[in-house]
Amino acid sequence: MADLLAVVEARLRSALGEPDARAAVTFLGTDRIEVLRFHAGDLVRYATLGMSAHPMTDPTDMVADPVRGPRAELVLTVRAGLADTDKVLRPLAVLAASPQVEGLVVAPGASLDVGDPLWPGAPFSSVLVAESGGLVEDLELDPPMDPVRFLPLLPMTANEAAWKRVHGAAALQERWLARGTDLRDPLRTSVALD
Repeated sequence: MADLLAVVEARLRSALGEPDARAAVTFLGTDRIEVLRFHAGDLVRYATLGMSAHPMTDPTDMVADPVRGPRAELVLTVRAGLADTDKVLRPLAVLAASPQVEGLVVAPGASLDVGDPLWPGAPFSSVLVAESGGLVEDLELDPPMDPVRFLPLLPMTANEAAWKRVHGAAALQERWLARGTDLRDPLRTSVALD
């Protein structure tokens, strides 16, 4: 596991540069999850490290495969200096631990909710999981292991999350695009959903 996470961290560093901070969180019955912070101009990126140590398994499977199954890390990008976004470290670690704790398989199009604001004053308590391969390329592993996917997280307001449940992830993303929504603005309001 340590070797795998070293390779995952190397991929994050090659794509995002050197992290300027890191924090670790351990939940009862789970492995340690780290969150690394990277600054890039006026943006700050937070990436989990540890979620990919084990493959995610469907909770309905009789036996969990210790090798095969999807692996992922989460990446959140926001504009720096507009809010106290460093408080997102614990909520991100909670989301990254959810496959181990709740048996979730985190995949593009999914909604994840922490139940509280992602950071103080944030209008978001949930995120939409986007497609991997953009900011950080997928990390191929030796067969039969699945690649590690670096999944971007897009913060959603409560209204957007409710609208997404009815209309789907693609429709919400199209709405954001059509309205020119700055998904990196940590203080943005809900997109018009009429």
